[in-house]
Amino acid sequence: MTGEFFYDLHIHSCLSPCGSDDMTPSNLVNMAALSGCEIIAITDHNTCKNAPAALKAGEEAGVLVIPGMELCTAEEAHVVCLFETLEGALGFGDYVYDHMPHVKNRPEIFGEQNILNECDELLGVEENLLLVSSFIGANEVMELAGKFGGAAFPAHVNRDSYSLIASLGVIPEEAGFFAAEVTRDCDLEALAKTNPELLKLRIFRDSDSHYLESLAGEPLSLSLPEKSRRAVLDLLCG
Repeated sequence: MTGEFFYDLHIHSCLSPCGSDDMTPSNLVNMAALSGCEIIAITDHNTCKNAPAALKAGEEAGVLVIPGMELCTAEEAHVVCLFETLEGALGFGDYVYDHMPHVKNRPEIFGEQNILNECDELLGVEENLLLVSSFIGANEVMELAGKFGGAAFPAHVNRDSYSLIASLGVIPEEAGFFAAEVTRDCDLEALAKTNPELLKLRIFRDSDSHYLESLAGEPLSLSLPEKSRRAVLDLLCG
């Protein structure tokens, strides 16, 4: 039976250099739960290394956590990639790591990139800066994510930076996306007048939270036949 589930499919942990140190896997999962979220995705920049901890924290909190990533494409556009399994997400993360420039992070400028366990204990630090553009083109992402059991959608397309519309002017049909994300305050009707391709896509509105306070906002809901990662991914695949 189809039900309504509150969601947020775009959340950063403290592994993202622009994410608050307070955005530990346990903290973000439990804050999402307090805000009413039943399904969330952890989507750090160009990595999935805090997904294992977030999934374990989600099991404790009763929140379905989808392992994912916010990939920065070669066009400097952000695309959210979600996966059915942790293994698929980590495999995709390894592929991205091998297809991005390796520049040492400067934490005094960009922030720390901490890898934690489900108890928020430090496991390690990502030394290479995650705020870089990969060598992966936007038209490759959907097919590539599929090879690892995932799917993707362009992030915050209404923003004037790091979005496909900002970079290319449109969401290319040949990229094969079935969904797109806008910010929660976006005037979708106005945006669709300049980008009518959005009318053909399923639209998500996520928080893109980097801080606990922005994660505390009231979430939106989506209709699913069941509360599962597969059900969410099916929405992204047509």
